[in-house]
Amino acid sequence: MSTAHSSLAHADDLTACDREPIHIPGSIQSHGHLLIVDPASGRIVGAAGRSDSLTRDLIGQDLAQVLGGALDGMTDAVPDTGPVPLGSVQIDDVFWDLLAYRSGAHVVIEMLPALDQPPLDTRFLGRMQALDAALERSSSLPDLMRNAATVFRQLTGHARVMIYRFIDDEAGAVVGESRADGMGTFMNHHFPATDIPRQARALYVRNRVRVIADVQAPVQPITGSVPGIETIDLSDSMLRSVSPVHLHYLRNMGVGASASMSIIKDGALWGLVACHHPEPRDLSLATRLACQSMADSLARQIRLREETLLYRERIRLRAHEDTVLARLGPDDRLDQFFAQSAGPLAELVGADGFAAAQGSELFRFGSCPDAAALRHLADHVQQSASITPFVSSDLGRDIPAAQAYRDVASGMLSVTMSTEVPTILMWFRAEKLQVVTWAGNPHKDAPAVPGATLEPRASFAAWSDEVRGKSRPWTAAEIEAASRLVRLMLEARSSRRIRRLNAELSITLRENENLIQQKEFLLREVNHRVQNSLALVASFLRMQGRGADPQVRAQLDEAQSRLAAVSLVHRRLYQDDSAQIVDLSIYLEELLHDMKSSLDPAWSDAIQTEFAPILVSADRAISIGLLVNEVVANAIKYAYGGQPGPVSVVLSQTRTGLLLSVTDSGVGSDGSIKGTGFGMRMVASLVEQLDGQLQSDGNAPGLRVVITAPLD
Repeated sequence: MSTAHSSLAHADDLTACDREPIHIPGSIQSHGHLLIVDPASGRIVGAAGRSDSLTRDLIGQDLAQVLGGALDGMTDAVPDTGPVPLGSVQIDDVFWDLLAYRSGAHVVIEMLPALDQPPLDTRFLGRMQALDAALERSSSLPDLMRNAATVFRQLTGHARVMIYRFIDDEAGAVVGESRADGMGTFMNHHFPATDIPRQARALYVRNRVRVIADVQAPVQPITGSVPGIETIDLSDSMLRSVSPVHLHYLRNMGVGASASMSIIKDGALWGLVACHHPEPRDLSLATRLACQSMADSLARQIRLREETLLYRERIRLRAHEDTVLARLGPDDRLDQFFAQSAGPLAELVGADGFAAAQGSELFRFGSCPDAAALRHLADHVQQSASITPFVSSDLGRDIPAAQAYRDVASGMLSVTMSTEVPTILMWFRAEKLQVVTWAGNPHKDAPAVPGATLEPRASFAAWSDEVRGKSRPWTAAEIEAASRLVRLMLEARSSRRIRRLNAELSITLRENENLIQQKEFLLREVNHRVQNSLALVASFLRMQGRGADPQVRAQLDEAQSRLAAVSLVHRRLYQDDSAQIVDLSIYLEELLHDMKSSLDPAWSDAIQTEFAPILVSADRAISIGLLVNEVVANAIKYAYGGQPGPVSVVLSQTRTGLLLSVTDSGVGSDGSIKGTGFGMRMVASLVEQLDGQLQSDGNAPGLRVVITAPLD
């Protein structure tokens, strides 16, 4: 965790840390050695380490001779992505643990001291199982965080271990801690986002265990016989040196050595295990690998408990919805419709106030802004809330005019009910003053001295900050419940209206029934014609494919699959109650089912799916469906040479949107998607259209394609 430094002493220069090339530092830490090998010749072309017999005059020598033949032929077995342990060697009565990885055209061999460590036998596996069981026994998320800190402290021997979770705006908070006597506490302390720059967070996803054995030790530069070898990419290195600003940061904390392990949940960085020790301390290779395995286990436990909490909250809210629906009044006027149900409506999502606006009518209950403010808010959110709920726990930031009434409405959840005149439902939460404890003052200004260097903050004493203008955050289950309840209310309202019309005006009812039948007929006709048109185009494509050469036929087949994806969305819209919203989980399941039905039957079991229920607009559903069609088709075509093989398709919801990953274990290894034709251009265009990001990485073996995008 560190702030940035720059030649201009200005707060804006904190972004300099985000530009620092920490993956190519040109040096390593001093407790190990690094050898850069040309795999074609087997000769060492670069090296770094202490000035002893291991690295003196090694450049130009044969690797097998330097290590006494211990790695003879092993460089050919190094995978294209990620480091792999190679065992141990003894040189001059000193034992070293070796690992290797590829970096560009070279193979990098790292030598770590073989510290005193338990043998990798059944006792070690038994200990790991016992530590894992300690995590499983945790009764709650806070209990899991405490137990995890204790487990990692037992593994590493560090004096203080913290479980650090990323929260809003990429800031972080310590949610679990275990420490030795005399070590200060950072439990529940917050750290600003600038303490961990963006490129460091990205590297944490790739390199999941990092150890700084001695913050005072000098770094060892990389030298070699190849021009520019000192700029070799050390993203996978366990010996990579770190930013001098970060070392200064640790020294300011009174830390002599540190270690950190990434907690990766659903492919994203959830948090870190941060270990501090007042004196120099290294970790053996076996301990580092054990920590990585335990961090993966912790991520699974976190996901299990979060899903359990969400499930319980959904069950509670479903039971509460019945109370709301039972108390709905006549729908002639808003005050009659919500007279008895307003209280349960506010209680449903834990709101302090509830309001509804329909045309010139306005209904208020509990703690709400005044009438003029409510009309302004209703006009502001009407269109957006008709597609996806408007959600804010910092309303003054999202709608500046709301600063005037933040004491009663700092949080707002709004959904539009599609009545004849749209009805905007608004739930409000009052301002909740929060006292956030920071590890040092996060607002301290840099000295305005021209040419000064921005140093990392030196004080980490608890500093309290009163946060105003924010409410308690809305949970995913509450947002989902509000959306679902609006649909149920609309159904209940329509049902009551039909019953009333049946009792009072049977003739009008028959006319309405005729209109409904005409509408349904028109919808069926429109759907039938659209489906016929799409089918006709598909037939033309099949006819064009007859007698065409294989390349043209393959392109026509791909065009047919894209037509099928669009056709499926249209069918879903016709079958569903909503004419604008599509449940991605159902749509993608049907899309892949149709795709598998046209393939070798072996693909049915090979393609595995896991989809979270996410509601998106029809336009975005079409784009996402076409993306899935292209990426999965690409995996089917290239991953296993056209033969069936395991392909995993996962859709999950993140704090800021959705995450879609397609993973295979095939021949892909360089992290790039095969194919450069229309399909890949289409993928890039669709991702840009979604305002999303596309990332492809090696899966050791295979390829993992991850697409992230906002929900709207």
